[in-house]
Amino acid sequence: MGLITQTSSEYYEGEAVYSPNGTATNAVVWPNSLTPLIWDASATPTSVNNFKVFIDGVEQYPTLDPYNLSQSLSTSIVNGVRTQTLTLTSQQDVTSIVQNVPATGFVIGQNYTVVNGGGQVGVGKDLILQATSTTGAMTIFSDGSGYVNSDTIQITGQGVTGTATYTVGTTKTSIPVQSIITVRLINSSLWDNYKSYQYVNLKDIVNNFIVAFVGTDKLISRVKRSDVIFHAKRGLQEFSYDTLRSVKSQELTIPPSLSLVLPQDYVNYVQLSWIDNNGVKHIIYPTTLTSNPTNLPLQDNEGIPTQDIYGNELQAAQALINGKWSNANARTISGNVGSEQINDGSNVFDWSWWKMAYGQRYGLDPEISQKNGWFTIDERRGVFAFSSDLAGKLIILEYISDGLAYDEDTKVPKMAEDALYAYITYNIIAYRPKTPEYIVQRFKKEKSAKLRNAKIRLSNIKLSEFTQVMRGKSKWIKH
Repeated sequence: MGLITQTSSEYYEGEAVYSPNGTATNAVVWPNSLTPLIWDASATPTSVNNFKVFIDGVEQYPTLDPYNLSQSLSTSIVNGVRTQTLTLTSQQDVTSIVQNVPATGFVIGQNYTVVNGGGQVGVGKDLILQATSTTGAMTIFSDGSGYVNSDTIQITGQGVTGTATYTVGTTKTSIPVQSIITVRLINSSLWDNYKSYQYVNLKDIVNNFIVAFVGTDKLISRVKRSDVIFHAKRGLQEFSYDTLRSVKSQELTIPPSLSLVLPQDYVNYVQLSWIDNNGVKHIIYPTTLTSNPTNLPLQDNEGIPTQDIYGNELQAAQALINGKWSNANARTISGNVGSEQINDGSNVFDWSWWKMAYGQRYGLDPEISQKNGWFTIDERRGVFAFSSDLAGKLIILEYISDGLAYDEDTKVPKMAEDALYAYITYNIIAYRPKTPEYIVQRFKKEKSAKLRNAKIRLSNIKLSEFTQVMRGKSKWIKH
């Protein structure tokens, strides 16, 4: 059986197409090979969900005539198979108005809002009528929603003398059988659908391992499924650090506070860069010029930390070091000043000024001889802290996740699948008592060899790129 389970339309457009049944209610089954649908039951027409519904190419809203579709989504999982059914139901449209009790004071051509529906406030909404006589004969200006056939409605106030009552007639407009219903993922979910073939999910890894390696006359006679899952997750976690290249990135803007919160699934940073007007990255380097305290004890006049009435150490709300570092920039740290600043009061050539410059002209340190700015990691607050010259900059934050933060992230590149099987095998056998050492060493070597192969495959070295680098190496003058 082939591994591709999606049609071209499902993969490229993220959509499924259905034929209506000719009634006011259509239940369509979403393909489980696509990204699952997400629908907020309390959604409004402007709510952001991960799909849209089209009829004959026209996007549908709950208040869009003639169908006025309401949506409901049900999800069931049987034997590990997910089934999602999206039910599209045409709502009642107010199509007729019959006056029961007249009133006076109506202005012909003026719109009037219905204040009661079904005899009670709150049943039905947004029905607006237009007067065709001074006694309250009406035509429908806006049919609203939520009304059912034979509802009794009222118009009172609004300059009217007395209370006029009416009976509404409603109908449901069915979707014609010759129409086409299209359910389509929005871009963010569609992008998740792309690139899926290069991965195998962790559930399949576990199932495949049990089928291939566990059982009578197989490598492992018996093992608990929970043990396999544990070692698979640990393997994925270890691989993510230096093998799988599971680097995520965020586009962020540095706020006036000069701090950015660490991502929710953050393990370690790879690189931070600010982006210029050409979209080119400029690396922001970490610095040892400062550090961030983890505790801020309040001291008395003797320098002794103070406590509250319960004996707990009192802490300051903000670190003074952070406030000083927020004023740091390339000019104040490296002395990178222009000729226009020599005589502007900066005291460039004053001896005391030279003491304040951390490396200039003599003994220049590469750490501070650059203009891209600096950052530190404040573990106490869980943020990146930047120098002041980076305020307002657009940056790219590249970081490592362990691949286990979200269910949808638990995927393994197919190039590392065999290495993960070897990792699971070794860890199951190695930690079983009475396993001969020569067998443990055999599987340890196999694990290391397959991990090395996975690293080579995932390094993605291309001969043409390697050749380009070597051509550059042959030039005496680089710039």
